Amino acid sequence: MLRFIVRRLLQAVLVMFIVSVLLFAWLRSLPGGPVDSILGERATPATRAALSKTLGLDQPLPVQYGHFLNNILHGNFGTSTQVQSGTDAMHLFLQRLPATVELSFFAIILALVTAIPLGYFAAKRHGGLLDTGSVVLSLVGVAVPVFFLAFVLKYVFAIELNWLPVAGRQSPDLDATRITNFYVLDGLLTREFDASWDAIKHLILPAIALASIPFAVIFRITRASVLEVLNEDYVRTAESKGLSARIIRGRHVLRNALLPVVTTIGLQVGGLLTGAVLTETVFAYPGVGDALAQAFSQRDYAVLQVLITMAAIGYVLVNLLVDIAYAVIDPRIRTR
Repeated sequence: MLRFIVRRLLQAVLVMFIVSVLLFAWLRSLPGGPVDSILGERATPATRAALSKTLGLDQPLPVQYGHFLNNILHGNFGTSTQVQSGTDAMHLFLQRLPATVELSFFAIILALVTAIPLGYFAAKRHGGLLDTGSVVLSLVGVAVPVFFLAFVLKYVFAIELNWLPVAGRQSPDLDATRITNFYVLDGLLTREFDASWDAIKHLILPAIALASIPFAVIFRITRASVLEVLNEDYVRTAESKGLSARIIRGRHVLRNALLPVVTTIGLQVGGLLTGAVLTETVFAYPGVGDALAQAFSQRDYAVLQVLITMAAIGYVLVNLLVDIAYAVIDPRIRTR
């Protein structure tokens, strides 16, 4: 098991090295570059040359990459010029991270508690009304763009029915105590349960929108995997021996069916940031996705660097954990 983990760690390091090279090349190929982003309309040939020298952009590319990699390893990504002018980019990321983690956590939990049971029961009732209806629902989840679903949810439940908040993380007139910057958790820790409930109400619509694609994908993989396992000889043998449905479901069906599901969950968790960009923009939710959208539109290179790097690290770590979980569930994986 240790050798398996070390091998995966080395692969993760290689992936991050390749990501750093691609990020370095991409940022320097964007129109204007960091010099124009910082100076804006005040740029003159003299100031451009001076700033380029200060930033080390006049040096050979291998030297520039060395400085770039050294800054990344030390967490020095520069200062935001547009999104939150004058703020350290790493500090801005850490400031926005709890909001996105909170939203992503609620979204993936919502997807899991609905998709896995529904996928299992749809497979058990293959061809029935539940199976047909849930398959149609999953197709809608994949086909409808996240931003469109977010706009529909916002219009119906926040604007027309006024059941839930329109935007933000918490009502601005609520004087809540901040400890961890996870608003729901802070309310529970300080026993300000009204603050927790208010934060949850602000999370409901964005979480549903963000969970739509993970739900659809996890449901379809679970259903297909359970259908495949149900037709295996060992399941029929267990049924013929008179084992209870609970034992067959737990020991024989779910344990084997969950292998591809675990991998799918890891990929969906890693890809949540993509949906968060659109969801957070629609609901004016002040998280990492919203900051990334602003950084792209306003050419804030320091913020782009830190957000893309941290998103890549998060994706790699999630997939590393998935590989380890896969190896725990199926020991045969460790020898491959």
